[in-house]
Amino acid sequence: MSISPDQITLLLNQMGDGDRNPVEVLYPLIYDHLKEVARGQLRGERRGHTLQTTALVNEAYLKMVDQRQAGFQNRSHFLAIAAIAMRRILISHARKRSAGKRGGGEMMVTFEDGMAARDARASELIDLDEALNRLEALNERHARVVEYRFFGGLSYEEIAVVLNDTPHSVRYDWRVARAWLKRELGSTP
Repeated sequence: MSISPDQITLLLNQMGDGDRNPVEVLYPLIYDHLKEVARGQLRGERRGHTLQTTALVNEAYLKMVDQRQAGFQNRSHFLAIAAIAMRRILISHARKRSAGKRGGGEMMVTFEDGMAARDARASELIDLDEALNRLEALNERHARVVEYRFFGGLSYEEIAVVLNDTPHSVRYDWRVARAWLKRELGSTP
C-alpha cells in the first residue's frame, strides 16, 4: 500500500488524542520504507549477520509502540523516532556482541542462532555511537542530523521538516557533522 507523506500527516492529525496508537496505524503504511532503511544499515554486514533486516524493523516497532505520548506530527517526525529506535537497537546489539568477544561470559542472544556478526562492524558502530554522544554535547542539532540521516535514512527534506528548517541548512549541518566525525573517527562515516 502506497501512501503519501501528506496523507500520513492528515491521518496523524485525524487521530489526535484518540485511543488508537499512531505507531500501530502508521507502521504497516511505512513498513517497506523502514525495511529499506534497515537493509541499508545492515548492508555492510556479512551474510548471515545475527541482526536481520526484518528483526531490526520489528524491534524498532516494539520500541515505538509504547510511545503513545510521542505526539507524532508527520511522516518525517515518525521516521525520525524510528531512526532513534534503530540506532539504539544497533548499538545495543553491537555492545552485546563486543562484550562477548572480550570474554564477557554472558550468552549472546541473537535473532538467528548459530550466526555471527562481522566483528569490525560492531566496534565501528560503538565508536560511532560514542562519537555521536560527544558531538551531541557540542552541538545537539548536528548529532540529530547524523542520527536521522545515517540511522534513519531520512532525506534532507524530511530532516528539515523535523527540525523546522530548510533542506539547505540541513545539508550544511550534515557536511559539518561528517567532517567532525571524520576527524574524530579517522574515517568517513
